[in-house]
Amino acid sequence: MKFSLTLIFAFLMIFLSSCSITSNTSNTQEVLSLNIETTDKNKEIIIESLLQNETIFNVDFHNENSYSLGNDILNSNLKYFCKSFLDDQKDILEKSIFKDNEFINKKVLIVYTEEFIDTVNKLKEKYPNEEYFLLKNGDFEIQIKKILNIDLSISRYLDFSKLDKNIQISYSPRIRNDISSIYFLMNYSVSKTVVPIFRSYAFNMKFFSSSEIFHSALDFKKLIDFEGTYIPLTDKIIEKLSKKEDLSMKENIEIFLINDLLTIEKIYQKNLFKENFTPDSGNLVISRSNCIKRNLDLWRVSADDFNQL
Repeated sequence: MKFSLTLIFAFLMIFLSSCSITSNTSNTQEVLSLNIETTDKNKEIIIESLLQNETIFNVDFHNENSYSLGNDILNSNLKYFCKSFLDDQKDILEKSIFKDNEFINKKVLIVYTEEFIDTVNKLKEKYPNEEYFLLKNGDFEIQIKKILNIDLSISRYLDFSKLDKNIQISYSPRIRNDISSIYFLMNYSVSKTVVPIFRSYAFNMKFFSSSEIFHSALDFKKLIDFEGTYIPLTDKIIEKLSKKEDLSMKENIEIFLINDLLTIEKIYQKNLFKENFTPDSGNLVISRSNCIKRNLDLWRVSADDFNQL
């Protein structure tokens, strides 16, 4: 069931004349008390989650001294977590791509669009010797052939074939061999075209990206375009995304993250640490003494993930 903001504010008017909202359930059970300052979009997600889970709750959205949850949930440092969801993804990608690179004499190719220029500039400061390629609007295949030196290979083939037109030559383009892996920094509208082109040429290279590569996709099955790409996500989130059809991938992940936040708040308030709960967005058990680090897996997109749907 989808709850609108109109319904949320109806709750606010009906149950309390103050800034809080309380669920209409038996008072014999323990109440989850929340003090959160956030946007209307997040308020809707919070209330919907609490109602769907039949949680007895009391929420105050307007206490200036309360925890502030930014509108951009994926980039927000959620309460109890050490870093934002996307920062945790970037950390595991950086470790896997640059620090654990098994090919010492080969470079990493970072392919990016203009909107990711800030991220790329930070990478250039730390890893100046890697290869960086700004993908511009236009014919993507021409640009990709250029960066992989395929255009040069084709030119050599054409020159050679002119020597004797009576000879039939079997040919497949040879790409540069000094690249070990490709790190994509781009949105879904671009990546759904670009990644398959790279995959058609760069057979022996590893592909990496954060979940930003598919955030605006509306159908989990569309992620087959990124087959073979490594993306930092937990098995729980992958399974849940595969069952969602009504929202974009980003919107669903936002809901999962807020559900984690509410569950962890419940654990703290009710001292349920012995339950060994693991957040959907991370693989480490919650501990009272430390902020939560997301020990993310690298999910390799495979056709098998979609054949079972």
